[in-house]
Amino acid sequence: MPRLFPHTFLTVAMFLSVLASSPAFADSPHRHRSPCATRYPSDQTIEWECRTLQRGESLEKLFGEQWTDVARFNRIDRRHAVSGIAIKVPKSLDALAQFTPLPLFYEPAEEAEQFILIDLSEQFLGAYEFGALRFALPIASGNGGNETPTGEFRITAAHRSHQSCRYTVEGTDRPYPMNHALRFHINREGVSYWIHGRDLPGYPASHGCIGLYDEPMQKEQYGLPKDPELDDAKRLFEWVLGGEAEDDKVIPLSDGPRLQIVGEAPSWSSN
Repeated sequence: MPRLFPHTFLTVAMFLSVLASSPAFADSPHRHRSPCATRYPSDQTIEWECRTLQRGESLEKLFGEQWTDVARFNRIDRRHAVSGIAIKVPKSLDALAQFTPLPLFYEPAEEAEQFILIDLSEQFLGAYEFGALRFALPIASGNGGNETPTGEFRITAAHRSHQSCRYTVEGTDRPYPMNHALRFHINREGVSYWIHGRDLPGYPASHGCIGLYDEPMQKEQYGLPKDPELDDAKRLFEWVLGGEAEDDKVIPLSDGPRLQIVGEAPSWSSN
């Protein structure tokens, strides 16, 4: 084994210090891919162009009251929409007012009081009542080695303040919050899959669950955004239950809404 001299130790220490402070190792959204690198079938329905966010710019400053429409179109949250990230900007913001990549009427849900459709290729979830779309929400699904299962499921449990027993908040040992969680599948290994609140970085990024906007959780865990507004996980949770849960226990649902997951998570583009 070669002998290491004092100056060698110093060099190695400096090298590791540089690595630790680089974007690849830091707990920062800057290391994430830009939404422009992800392609959806519905991208063809609205004319848009890529725009790289500059220092000091934010969705609110650029788009005013329509910032939420732009965020949903990009499937991204404000914590990840930071300088250096390229987002899709429609040439007409008014075109986003009625944007949804899901069918307004879904025939397989026609007889169901509540029905959930998730299209992985679009990274969107739709809540249906007797076949009619009531609301649609952007998601972050699994991808790569952590695919979200597809097929027919049913919501079997709800938990207002669920936590991951496998994953932690970036840079901490705190269990990752899975607020307003709805369980839809347990695989053969006993791993549960839930729809729940999480980060939305603008591309498929979960370990198999379905993630929805939860800005209150992000403010609690990361300090951003200052004024939480997007809380889709809570909206879906209360729609399924018919209101907020009275306590923080896991609620079994013997006849929860049917759920269909279709499509395949989009791949990356280098353009």
